Amino acid sequence: MKRLFTRCIKITKLGVIGLLVFFAVPFGITYYYTSLGLAIILGLTFSFFYLLGSIKIIMNYENGLLFTLGKYSGILTDGLKLILPLVEQINIVSLRIQVADVPPQEIITKDNIPLNINAVAYYRVSNPEYAILRVENYKLATFQIAQTTLRNVIGQFEMDDILQHRERINKQLLSIIGEEIDAWGIEATIVEVKDVELPSNLKRAMAKQAEAERERRARVILASGELEASDKLTQAGKKMATQPGAMQLRVLQTIQEISIEKNSTILFPFPVEIAELFKLLKDKKKL
Repeated sequence: MKRLFTRCIKITKLGVIGLLVFFAVPFGITYYYTSLGLAIILGLTFSFFYLLGSIKIIMNYENGLLFTLGKYSGILTDGLKLILPLVEQINIVSLRIQVADVPPQEIITKDNIPLNINAVAYYRVSNPEYAILRVENYKLATFQIAQTTLRNVIGQFEMDDILQHRERINKQLLSIIGEEIDAWGIEATIVEVKDVELPSNLKRAMAKQAEAERERRARVILASGELEASDKLTQAGKKMATQPGAMQLRVLQTIQEISIEKNSTILFPFPVEIAELFKLLKDKKKL
């Protein structure tokens, strides 16, 4: 319990001196001119108002940078802190992950196509001392770095690469932004390209291109099917030519398929056997 109390509550040296002064001065003056009881009450009253102005609470996810008369004095962790007002100041820095949302930027790609691209960067303060002492406003500075880097990196890629290889672009953005803000005690964790908006005329052109590509594939598939079907029909014709009875069976099968409907009427001008007889007579005549 004692360890927890000393960890959460910390009184700076000047804070102790200030507390003693705010209690002793009014206590001594009042005791000299009046009574002990009134001196104690007045001293406690001044001490109470001193505490109200000197108490600072630092959350668990924060660090506080202590400045004494403008000079950096160290880092205070979470808990209740007592400082000397006007002489000591605490600058609170959040250690949680923060977001820099880059609004849509009109960027010209490497192949001279204007795109509206927005991104988001996630970062955290890893060194509060550097984040406060080395840069005036680390949040604004990180936002500006993310915005500028997005323009520079996107300008190095063509439109097709931007649409197909976002992971590579995100890694490059994270590497460049992280290297720039590391000197400020800030760590970049994630950088993502959120949305890529194409011009309307380019969308129509891409839609026509996709439609033409689908139509080309359909025609190629249809032609391939017809070619394969013709090869199979050729093979079937050659096989039927060597087997005379196969043609008759094929004719009967075709008749069966046609006569599925009851109202179909099929007429043969002469039997198939007569055609075979004519063929035999023709062959004997040649001999």
